[in-house]
Amino acid sequence: KNFASWLRSERRRHGGEWRRRVWSPWWLCWPWPCWRSARRELQNPSRISLSSTCLDLEDPRLSPTASLPAMALCRIPSYTAGRKMPSLGLGTWLSKRGEVRDAVREAIKMGYRHLDAAWIYGNEDEVGKGIADCIKEGIVRREDLFVTSKLWNTFHDPEDVPKALNDSLNKLGLEYLDLYLIHWPLAFKRNATSARGAKIPESDYAKIPISKTWKAMEKLVRAGSVRSIGVSNFGIGGLKSLLSRSTIKPAVNQVEGHPYLEQWPLLKFCKEQKIAVTAYSPLGSPGRDVKASGEPHLLSEPSVIRIAGSLNCTPAQVLLLWGWHRGTIVIPKSVTKRRLQENLEVFQDMLSGKKALSRDNWLELNKLDRKYRFVTGERFLRTGQTVEEFWEQS
Repeated sequence: KNFASWLRSERRRHGGEWRRRVWSPWWLCWPWPCWRSARRELQNPSRISLSSTCLDLEDPRLSPTASLPAMALCRIPSYTAGRKMPSLGLGTWLSKRGEVRDAVREAIKMGYRHLDAAWIYGNEDEVGKGIADCIKEGIVRREDLFVTSKLWNTFHDPEDVPKALNDSLNKLGLEYLDLYLIHWPLAFKRNATSARGAKIPESDYAKIPISKTWKAMEKLVRAGSVRSIGVSNFGIGGLKSLLSRSTIKPAVNQVEGHPYLEQWPLLKFCKEQKIAVTAYSPLGSPGRDVKASGEPHLLSEPSVIRIAGSLNCTPAQVLLLWGWHRGTIVIPKSVTKRRLQENLEVFQDMLSGKKALSRDNWLELNKLDRKYRFVTGERFLRTGQTVEEFWEQS
């Protein structure tokens, strides 16, 4: 009787939020309707189960509401059945040739199972060699890995989409991809420059609707060479347009995400549409070779350093915790064994409950938002277009 009375008071006090609160393990094991409902959702392969993206749609900035034990794996849809996408991945953007193979091999040995690659990074062959080394040594099986790659802008013609995929598969040494993304909502001509950082001239743009490219992506899923498809660097407008013309919904939207660039409206929209969000540059992309004058340094923010001291962890680990707490998948890049281990350790500590951001920590980090992009997309600007207009139209 006393327990039932307490439960009723909790329901009244928290309203609908009581179902989404993070309870102790005994509570999660209790057969309440909310838990059975979540379990049914996970068993339904036709939907994305975003148990790792439990954002409060009323105001997600007020508290870290992600269900931490569920964040190890985020279920995304594939054509035949749901796929589990690890919430920690190894980013390979800007990883130099000669280093990335060893980094991939070391990461898999440590326990990483999610690898993020792209054709334009120019290192897919070395990523593939690192994967092959671990499979050959019996450290991991292919089916235990989640490998992502991306379709570059020069391959948006529907005829070029399967060719681009086959090129990436050959370089990676794989028979299929777990996730294939449209890298940017931009189409270039086949002979357009792909040099890193080079300004794209107006004459290099092609008039190929994203909807046509997406139809070609859907065929890859049906053919079995790709398990799930998604997009990258898409805003709300681009997603709405794509959703209205697609048969298979995007499983993932990969965008820049860190306390300087929270993008709450976009996260809310993706949550509503059951689209998982992957955050690239979660540490503020400190390893970029070309930086803007007066660029802020996220890892040196006083509040980040102070919170790191209070949690007995590094500033980088604080930023990763922030990304997981708001329900995003994070893909920090590193080729250093020590940093790879630190990133994995804080992920494991979060899942075990040893590390977590308090409400005050959460609110303090959210105050850092300044709509600042480290990846501005300036090279893609059309004549007379500003950076703000580019992202609004993406």
